[in-house]
Amino acid sequence: MALGWFEEKLYREVRQSFAVSKILHRAQSEHQDVVVFENPVYGRVLALDGVVQVTQKDEYVYHEMMSHVPILAHGKAKDVLIVGGGDGGILREVLRHRSVKSATLVEIDRSVVDMCRKWMPSVSAGAFDDKRADIVIADGAAFVAKTDKRFDVIIVDSTDPVGPGEVLFAARFYKACKRCLKPGGILVNQNGVPFLQPGEIPMTVRRRRKAFKVASFYMAAVPSYYGGLMALGWATDDAKAADVPLAMLRKRFAAARLKTHYYTPELHRASFALPAFVADLVP
Repeated sequence: MALGWFEEKLYREVRQSFAVSKILHRAQSEHQDVVVFENPVYGRVLALDGVVQVTQKDEYVYHEMMSHVPILAHGKAKDVLIVGGGDGGILREVLRHRSVKSATLVEIDRSVVDMCRKWMPSVSAGAFDDKRADIVIADGAAFVAKTDKRFDVIIVDSTDPVGPGEVLFAARFYKACKRCLKPGGILVNQNGVPFLQPGEIPMTVRRRRKAFKVASFYMAAVPSYYGGLMALGWATDDAKAADVPLAMLRKRFAAARLKTHYYTPELHRASFALPAFVADLVP
C-alpha cells in the first residue's frame, strides 16, 4: 500500500510520479535535498532536489553504458576519473575491468556517498572499498582545473545543468577535462533526454568542440528517466574511437570477462546511430 506519491517536477509541462511504499532517508545536505524511498516497481530510488537520479531496478542501463562504452572503445584504459557518481554505480562498473589500475571518484556531496552506502549498497556493491578506488570529496570542476593526474577516460556522472551540476556543463570545464586526459583519452557525460531537453544537445556540442576535435553522442534507454532515449555526451581527439570494429569490441569484451545486463558489443556500435530528431539538433 502506497504512503503517497513522489512527483518529479523536472519539467514544467509534464511530470512523472512514483508510488512511495516507504521513505528511508530524507535530509537537506549542504548542496541539495536528498531523499531515498522505496517503490514497488523500481525498488529503492534516490532523488536529488526532486529529480530521480538512480533506481535499483534499472541503474545497470546507465552505469554500464557510461562505463563500458568509453573503456572498451579506448582499449587500453588504466586510469579513470569519475566526476560525480556518488551512488557508486559507475565506480562499480569501471572497477569490473581488471585492466583499470586506478579509479578516482570526485563527489561534491559527502552525504550522497554515505547515504548510498547505507541505503543503496547494491548499487556500489563494495566498489568504495576496492584498493584501486580513490574517493575525493571536492568540487569536480575545481579538481580537474588543478589536478596533476592524467586519465585515459573521464566519466561525468552529474545532475542536470542546474544547481550544483551547472558548472559541469561549462566550456571551461570541458577544457579542463581535456587538460587532464592522456593522448587518445575519452570524455563522456550525462547529456539529458533530447525529446524533453533538446537545448542541451547544441549547447554541449558547441562547448565541447572548443576543446575536442570530436564532440558527439551515443544513446541509451533508461526507463526511470522520463522522456525516452537518453543522450550520453562523447568527446575525444580520436576520430576512430566511436567506430571501433565489432570484431574488436567482441574481443575486448570477451577479454574483460564482463557479465552485463544491458551492454553488448553490438549495442555499443548501434548506440552511436542517432535518431533523426537528435541528429537534427547537432549544430
